[in-house]
Amino acid sequence: MCDYETVTIKSDSHGMVDIADLKKHMSREVAALMITNPNTLGLFEENILEVTKIMHEHGALVYGDGANMNALLGIAKPGDYGIDIIHLNLHKTFTVPHGSGGPGACAVAVKEFLAKYLPNPRVIKSGEEYKQDYNNKDSIGRIRAFSGSFNNLIRAYAYIRSLGHDGLKEVGEHSVLNANYMRVKLKGHYNLPYDRICKHEFVLDDSRMSNHVTTMDIAKRLIDYDFHPPTIYFPLIVHGAIMIEPTETESKETMDSFIDTMIKIKQEAMETPDLVKNAPYTTPVSRLDNVKAAREPDIRWKRND
Repeated sequence: MCDYETVTIKSDSHGMVDIADLKKHMSREVAALMITNPNTLGLFEENILEVTKIMHEHGALVYGDGANMNALLGIAKPGDYGIDIIHLNLHKTFTVPHGSGGPGACAVAVKEFLAKYLPNPRVIKSGEEYKQDYNNKDSIGRIRAFSGSFNNLIRAYAYIRSLGHDGLKEVGEHSVLNANYMRVKLKGHYNLPYDRICKHEFVLDDSRMSNHVTTMDIAKRLIDYDFHPPTIYFPLIVHGAIMIEPTETESKETMDSFIDTMIKIKQEAMETPDLVKNAPYTTPVSRLDNVKAAREPDIRWKRND
């Protein structure tokens, strides 16, 4: 960290970067801001131009977390709204699988003035041939394996080439359409803390649930209806968060089935709360001790004979 420290900038009541809090922390000592846009609430940062301007006026860089770029494909360019560096999650936006936490892969893009610092070697074209160039004296050097997760990179490249510009733009449009369709259908049954048009995802919470049924209970009950639970208890600024991201690939039939199931679970919580609180019933094991699993993980299978 080179003697730097990480500071969290607050969110305002609209789920955006709190400009006043950002300004309070600014000085010539600030190196960079990392920002996700759209953010984890699924909202586009309305003040992104002001945010990046503030950073650049103090000589700082803006690093974009490209985790949510599937909402902006073919629609918005991060470089146009002031992002200096960005990583694109190939496992989220460009079809690479991301089961069990991996295999993750990403591509990192920078503005031209930072290009000389990129890792060596770099692939350059010389005539009709490509070669590896190690001659960049300002490079940060070599990092890890040069080829990275090569099979994942090829998969993402093939996906991008097969869709083309129009296909990628359709990905962005459908991911936003799907999320807003589900948001509108569910907001009458669950609390929607930020009731605004979203991008690729939206966040509900459990504050309107009856009989002390929690987000965890809802997630466990979804398993009984053959749905993998969505991300829960994240983002942290929403208590009891349920983050729903249908992406561009889900059919209307699948989304309607999920919506109907969520509404049914809400009804169960009112009429038979113990049914929800003790779910799931269709799995080999039901409720695990999450604290013990986190603090005393047993990740090695041992034969007992």
